Amino acid sequence: MLSVSFAIALLLCVAVKLWLGARQAQHVLAHRCEVPARFRDAITLEAHQKAADYTVARVRLNAVYTVIEAVLLVGLTLLGGIQYLDDSIARGLAHSNVGALPRQVLLIVLVLLVSALVDLPFSLYRRFSLEERFGFNRMTLGLFMRDLLVSSLLALVFGAPLLFGVLYLMQAAGRLWWLDTWLLFTSYSLFVTWLYPVLIAPLFNRFTPLEDGTLVERVRALSTRCGFVAKGVFVMDGSRRSSHGNAYFTGFGANKRIVFFDTLVARLSASEIEAVLAHELGHFKLHHVVKRLAWSFCASLLALALLGYLIETDWFYLGLGVDPTLATRNAVGLMLFLLVLPVFTFLLSPLFSLGSRRHEFEADAYAAHQTDRNELVQALVKLYQDNAATLTPDPLHSAFFDSHPPATIRIARLEAAPT
Repeated sequence: MLSVSFAIALLLCVAVKLWLGARQAQHVLAHRCEVPARFRDAITLEAHQKAADYTVARVRLNAVYTVIEAVLLVGLTLLGGIQYLDDSIARGLAHSNVGALPRQVLLIVLVLLVSALVDLPFSLYRRFSLEERFGFNRMTLGLFMRDLLVSSLLALVFGAPLLFGVLYLMQAAGRLWWLDTWLLFTSYSLFVTWLYPVLIAPLFNRFTPLEDGTLVERVRALSTRCGFVAKGVFVMDGSRRSSHGNAYFTGFGANKRIVFFDTLVARLSASEIEAVLAHELGHFKLHHVVKRLAWSFCASLLALALLGYLIETDWFYLGLGVDPTLATRNAVGLMLFLLVLPVFTFLLSPLFSLGSRRHEFEADAYAAHQTDRNELVQALVKLYQDNAATLTPDPLHSAFFDSHPPATIRIARLEAAPT
């Protein structure tokens, strides 16, 4: 029964993704030849058409990836891929003294490696063909490979201990292992989130304190008004990899930071940067980071409780192409759950995006109170233009995939906000 349910859910998921992609491409192309009235003074027709072509190219690549991803998922589950990998490990370790936990970790690593090898050609094409074609890529192949190596090492350093801990608890903590695992996962996630700005992020980019004297004074005054005390405001050398611009708030406690891409600092005026900073400080002041962490922890608790039930049943394994008597049953159950859960929850994506969009509206409204809203509007228009973000997305596609509101809605809401 689970096999049929999973197959139907997967087909529905793929069909909806492809349908939404087709809607997006059709909608964007239908509005390609005319800039929306609100943006005609700021964005040229040429820039608007570039954004449309960039959006359609990404949609088409995502459609291919969606199909390949579904084929891989079927191969790992219903067609016995995970079972085959486990059998291969068992044969390879037949005359060794490797314990149960390392064997289970090895199985999960192999599954992740297979997925990564499938992803790699798409990552290379996206970076060195699609992004290159539209003038965004500044990354060399050497830097790409370095990032890949560092990411892999970080996954090993931070992921392996967590994985060992989770599998140990699944084996030794009794029927409520999922609650202990949740406590471990929550603590570990908070630790990594706290550590990320000062240890992990600098492995990929260089972060320097904002140095422009006049701008620094404006930033300090704004931070004081907003009650923001942190390590500082930093500029990141995003131009090493891409010409896209962005800003973000990261970390918590003593390690919280505001980060601007150097491409954004070079593009915006001092007053526009101040307005963007006010938006990011809005996320801090309104506790959005804490709220998102709390939501993710609640969702992970529910997911682990569900997994705690499923791994005790044989039909969960049999329905997904795996022998339930495997010695690596816990690792297989964990891997199967992580693979198939997104299939069954995809249709809930608009609900997940809703909270993120609400936070963006709230941060915009906060910025409008702290700075000149017109400066934030101008900054957003430049960001949309520089990132070739389409001004005319399909509303339904946007509801599923966009964590930020469409430009026209966001700016209209910002302009209508009370001062």
